[in-house]
Amino acid sequence: MLSALKIENFALIDYLELELKPGLNVLTGETGAGKSIILDAIDAVLGGKATGRWVRTGTEKASIEAAFEIATEGDPRIDSWLKNCNMPTPGKWLTCRRELTAGKGAVRSRSWLNGVLIKKPQMEALRRLLIEITAQGQTLQLGSADVQRDWLDGFGDTSLVKQRTQVATDYEAASAAKRTLDSRRRAEQQRTDQLDMFQFQSKELGDADLEDPDELETLQVEHQRLSHSVELQQQSYQVYQILYENDEGEAVADMLGQAENTLSDMLRFDLEVEPILEMVSDALAQVQEAGRQINTYGEGIETDPERLEAIDRRMAQLKQLCRKYNRNLPELIEHYQSIQASLAALGSDGQSLAELEADYQHKQQILIKSCDQLTKLREATAKTLEQQLVAQLKPLAMERVKFKVGIQSQAPTADGADLISFLFSPNPGEPLQPLVEIASGGEMSRFLLALKACFSRVDPIGTMVFDEIDVGVSGRVAQAIAEKLYHLGREHQILCVTHQPLVAAMADAHFHVGKHVVTLPSTALDATEGENLTPEEIKARTKIATQSAQKSSKQETAKKAQKSDKKTEKNAEERTIIKVTPLDSQSRRDELAQLARGKSDSEAIAFADALLQQAETIRKAG
Repeated sequence: MLSALKIENFALIDYLELELKPGLNVLTGETGAGKSIILDAIDAVLGGKATGRWVRTGTEKASIEAAFEIATEGDPRIDSWLKNCNMPTPGKWLTCRRELTAGKGAVRSRSWLNGVLIKKPQMEALRRLLIEITAQGQTLQLGSADVQRDWLDGFGDTSLVKQRTQVATDYEAASAAKRTLDSRRRAEQQRTDQLDMFQFQSKELGDADLEDPDELETLQVEHQRLSHSVELQQQSYQVYQILYENDEGEAVADMLGQAENTLSDMLRFDLEVEPILEMVSDALAQVQEAGRQINTYGEGIETDPERLEAIDRRMAQLKQLCRKYNRNLPELIEHYQSIQASLAALGSDGQSLAELEADYQHKQQILIKSCDQLTKLREATAKTLEQQLVAQLKPLAMERVKFKVGIQSQAPTADGADLISFLFSPNPGEPLQPLVEIASGGEMSRFLLALKACFSRVDPIGTMVFDEIDVGVSGRVAQAIAEKLYHLGREHQILCVTHQPLVAAMADAHFHVGKHVVTLPSTALDATEGENLTPEEIKARTKIATQSAQKSSKQETAKKAQKSDKKTEKNAEERTIIKVTPLDSQSRRDELAQLARGKSDSEAIAFADALLQQAETIRKAG
């Protein structure tokens, strides 16, 4: 379960801490208020694609941290992932953190899990075990036969997953046999002409002992070092004297030591020099270490004329071969390996065409049998999915809906020999047709929600996110979606972005997301003073000013009044920030009224009270 989220300098968010609850968590607010940015941050911290626009304007680094509470008895899937990644057992919490640093035309990122640096693919794999994000835009994917096949297979048991893996293995074996057969057929047509050429090239390249694709670059580096060994020794000694020990005068380390002593004396009278003292101390430590390292480097340099001559001969040989074959060294090695394979195929001891043909046919038959077995498992899984999906759709105001998983045969692939199609009929008397061709936007949203509800019974994932899954529906359908989300929240943590008051009323925890324009005073962004500040100082002052601007509406009003002063108006800057506010019973009532009518008049308040009372009745009914 996603328990806490901390965001700094991400898009329009300057600083945000959010505590989420079990059950149904709802985010509401005006269109464009920044609700989706919260979901973008969750996606980003779990390895989602990073872009420079996520780093807040005027800052260099964005940070997102998400804390997940895991089952006390442990999750075998997460335990297996931790073991495969050589990660320590985390206990009750998994804390994921990601930093995004803006650069020139790109963004750099690093991720940590419980303080341990991990790679992006590892975080992406963990993401699939922790959270699932569903947006209305995913309804477009329902038209893809590949997506429909993957969803059907995902609903199956372990035997289906195992059989699909076996099909992929058998397909690769049959494909490899086919490639070998085709290659042999082509080679046989040219066998006589090519055999002599291949044998000559094989001998020439074999005698050259080509193994390392990077050998030429490695030799060039070593040649450069050996050619200038005396210069490197002299120059390293010069650097050592300059930095650390100078017989003719003071070294850099000596002068920094003197500066450090002087600053230490100054510190007794003025604490303002303490940061400067720290920088000088750090610089002294680095110079001393650099002096020791350059001394060690210089002592390790040796001259070796014989080795230098051998390198010259080897480089000349490799360059000559590369020119002759018009290839660089890695390509030349691949060419040599290809020649070896061709010679093996052309040799008299190799398999005959008849043997290769028989081997391919045998593996193709194995593939066909594997595909047939996978088809049977899919057919059984399809019946179960059809029954459960229809059962999930009926409470969503689709009482007469019909649904069927169409399975048609096609040529075997790594995914089997089945073409999957979701067939759908929302109205009695209408034939089953492809879902994407006849379903409305509201029907697609309900279908996707029902599909996720079916998967929730077989998928142990802790947190499910729905981004405006209820767009395009209203009235009875919206209420049905609200109840479905609430009941999903009994088994999973649900985070839902919605504009529907009917959905928001069912929330276990309700948050309002809003944009606010704040005025940063001249102390934060003064143009003339800023020329003498470091980026870190400017960032710190901006953050202080922003936090100050958020404290209360009275302070914001006072700041706006100060804008009448011409100097302040010249130097001040307005910035947009996003705030997320947990709602209590009264503010939640007002928010529902806003969602219902756009203003908190008496009728809207009465409607909000009715929604909350209805939600409480549903909760008590279970």
